[in-house]
Formats: sequence, C-alpha cells, structure tokens
Amino acid sequence: MDFLLDPNVAYLLVIGGVLLAMLALAAPGTGLLEIAAFFCIVLAGYAVYNLSFNWWALLLLALSIVPFVYALRKPKRELYLALAILLLIAGSIFMFPRTAAGNMVNPLVAIAASVFVAGFLWIAVRKSVQAAGVKPLHDLDGLVGRVGEARTKVAEEGSVLIAGELWSARSDNAIAAGSAIRVVRRDGFVLIVEQNG
Repeated sequence: MDFLLDPNVAYLLVIGGVLLAMLALAAPGTGLLEIAAFFCIVLAGYAVYNLSFNWWALLLLALSIVPFVYALRKPKRELYLALAILLLIAGSIFMFPRTAAGNMVNPLVAIAASVFVAGFLWIAVRKSVQAAGVKPLHDLDGLVGRVGEARTKVAEEGSVLIAGELWSARSDNAIAAGSAIRVVRRDGFVLIVEQNG
C-alpha cells in the first residue's frame, strides 16, 4: 500500500472520491457510485492520514459539496456549480504541501485532473438536472378515448396498437385479433379497452 503514499495517487483518490460522491448526489439510485465513492474516500483517507496535508484545503473540499447541492436544487445552477468546481479544484490542488523532500502533487497531474473534473461536472450535472426536469413526452391520460387495433386476442391480457405504439391491454369482453378497439380507461400502463363499433 506504499503506492497510496505518493501525493499524486493520493490527490487522484481524493478528487475521484469527491467527484464520485457529487455524481451520486446528482444521480442517486444504483448504489454503484456511492460504493465507488466510499472506497476512493477510504483509500484517500489512508493516504491523507499518513501524509502531511493542509487542513484548510481539506475544508475547501468539504465545502465544495454545499454549492454543489445548491446547484442541484436552486435556480442559477451555473453559478453554484462553478463555485463548487472552483472549491473542489483549489482544495484538491493545495491538499498536499511541498515538503523538504520536494514531495507535492505534480502540477501537470493537478492541471489535467482539474480540467477533466471541471469539464465533466459542468456537462454531466447540467445534463442530469435538465433530464430530471423534462416533462414526460407521453400523456397517458390522452390515450383514453383513442381508437386502435387489437394485435392479439384481448381478454384478461393482450396487445393493442394505439397511435403507432404497442400497449398491453385487457377487456371485460373477449376481442378478436385485428378488431378495432377504443380505450375506455387505463390501469397504470395497461389500457382497458372495448371493441369499437
């Protein structure tokens, strides 16, 4: 585990853990981002514990989460997101000070990682927030009253074609395949239909 004590590796683990934690906040659900963030942060914690570090830079890293959460929840997202990115980059670059042996984060590694993280967060978070705010394109209640065709026999279950889309359907009375149908109501994603005509 001595390779973890290289300031460059520790720096990449810190920035990777924070980045993964931010992405887990932006797109929760699978648990994969959360687990990856946890492991990165644990490994980074081991490295930080064994290396000398600037506590104020660690504080900047922790504070970067606050404007990031605001960027997910509030208007003027770009301002909060830019502030979160700046705090993340400043905190991570200055995390490890120059020592007598000259150990510190390589400036090229810091610049490359900072540009990647800033660009990735800027694009990914903005797109995630935009996707979450999009209204559904399909008005499911608008299907009620529409006319279509039974593609299979419809009774307890079956398939119907409505407006060019195949839907699961059921009917109180058996409807033969190929018959014209009309949607009476819906039960979730299942259409309740009757024979039309």
